[in-house]
Amino acid sequence: MSLPKVQEHSALQETEDPAFQPYLVFLAHFTLCDLALTLRSLPRTLGVQTIFLQHEHKHGSPMTTPLNPSSILQTAFGFWGSKVLLTAVEMGLFTTLGNGRLTGAELTAQLKLHARANPDFFDALVAMKFLDREGDGPEAKYLNTPEGSMFLDAASPRYIGGILVMLNARLFKFWNDLPEALRTGRPQNEVKHGQKGMFEELYSDQLRLEQFMGAMTGISRPNFEAFAEKFDFSKFKTLCDVGGATGLLSIEVAKRHQHLTCTSFDLPVVEPIAKRHIAAAGLETRVRTAAGDFFKDPLPKADLITMGMILHDWNLEKKLHLIRSAYEALPPGGALVAIESLIDDARRENVQGLLMSLNMLIEFGDAFDYSGADFRRWCGEVGFTRFEVLHLAGPSSAAVAYK
Repeated sequence: MSLPKVQEHSALQETEDPAFQPYLVFLAHFTLCDLALTLRSLPRTLGVQTIFLQHEHKHGSPMTTPLNPSSILQTAFGFWGSKVLLTAVEMGLFTTLGNGRLTGAELTAQLKLHARANPDFFDALVAMKFLDREGDGPEAKYLNTPEGSMFLDAASPRYIGGILVMLNARLFKFWNDLPEALRTGRPQNEVKHGQKGMFEELYSDQLRLEQFMGAMTGISRPNFEAFAEKFDFSKFKTLCDVGGATGLLSIEVAKRHQHLTCTSFDLPVVEPIAKRHIAAAGLETRVRTAAGDFFKDPLPKADLITMGMILHDWNLEKKLHLIRSAYEALPPGGALVAIESLIDDARRENVQGLLMSLNMLIEFGDAFDYSGADFRRWCGEVGFTRFEVLHLAGPSSAAVAYK
């Protein structure tokens, strides 16, 4: 296949600036990547934003399509911005600001940073819209945005920084080994280096387990709140959340649906954590806990069984085991609900779901995310008869199978 040629009368030729002419001679010989880099070096006075390349239409007639490398470059350099945000959260920058305002020098001193960090680090966060700034120059004051105050200040009840700290501490470096994961199909986390697996390590340390549960609570809350608001619970009286962690899903559903009694089911080491969260919500009479291993023990009986970000942690064999266990625990008319970053059936749209599936490769090797069509097929094999997908928040949806 031949490379696209620069159209004879391109947008570049519209300029009369003589500075352009030397570039015209050799632009057509470049690959698109080389061309993108060259365009970045052209004099700014040319105002070059897009170059028009000639392609052959499927019927043979020429068509002009604007091509621009901006999205390629933005994604390629995306790790710069990601690392700046993750570092700011890990250092407690947003928590340090709280509801106050500090100069760059004051922030530098409180965070114990080198003077070189000021003002680039803080202004980069301003440019990325994660911080606000009043004024310019050394006396300018930095402050949290409304989103920063709500989601990145550790004092906020809706703090999601826990998962960002985990990304920075673990996954950022593990994703560096994505090429090896793609070639071998093996996990690239602690196991690769002879250490305990993530879950094994977490469940052996109560403090780390609670920190992890807190991180997952922050990222799960919007989905569970949306599920509690959007799903029709009127036909159900009991709910069991499998892998319930802190009891968040049960709590959110119970708060909104007074007729329901909920059970949060997880390993025995998790049960005390769930009990504390349920008590703090004042729902001990309507939300209880149950302890067990969902691969070894039968699931508690309920009209509605939920699994929030559980199925994607496992390979197909274990996914089917969990689906069968849910089917056996449900009465006729009961339902299984799986809440995930569900991949669209065509596998073209939900970037987060597809990247999450690659993250499962990094973490577990044979685990993977799935589409609504996959869920329907597996549940149909087990015996479920009716299915639906309910969009929740962002890239996440609830896949529902009825018995």
